[in-house]
Amino acid sequence: MTGSPTNTGPVILLLAAGSSSRMRGGDKLLEDVNGQPCLRVMALRALATEQPVMIALPPDRPLRDQAIRDLPVTRITVPNAADGMGVSLATAAAHVTGPLMVVPADMPALTHADFETMLTAHKADPLAILRGTDHMNTAGHPVVFPSDLIGSLGNLTGDTGAKDIIKSNKSRLQMIALPDDHATLDLDTPESWQDYRARGV
Repeated sequence: MTGSPTNTGPVILLLAAGSSSRMRGGDKLLEDVNGQPCLRVMALRALATEQPVMIALPPDRPLRDQAIRDLPVTRITVPNAADGMGVSLATAAAHVTGPLMVVPADMPALTHADFETMLTAHKADPLAILRGTDHMNTAGHPVVFPSDLIGSLGNLTGDTGAKDIIKSNKSRLQMIALPDDHATLDLDTPESWQDYRARGV
């Protein structure tokens, strides 16, 4: 880990510890987005909000670390990343005390403006769980967890993520509309990346 984020608002957590198992030997987080690795692009967009940025990384992907080596982010190594997203969330939660915005790093349709939309909504209601939706009102990411739920994130295990936390706090959930498919387009196969590039984005 390098440094520890200061919580003046939500820490933006980029989940980048997955194995890219569906890429058939490739690494989705190193795929080219506007001339740079996807992970770096996502980190730069998050940093543009001027909020602290934390990136969860696996121990065995040095090229991911290299892609962000010069950026002012907090890097968290998840030793047992293969156990699933819950482990990454729990590992990151141990390093924050305030609200957390969770963003899978394989979602390059998410923009700096989308992050700002979520931050504005959090400022308006800091006790709510906020979840981005696409133009079809389908739930996706980012998801912002308020400060009092960070302890619950720290207890997660396996690959279930935070679905149970959201479900048990459903009365606090607010859906935040984001443009087009920004909130739901995750790219985890070679074909999905090919289709994304064919859109000319």
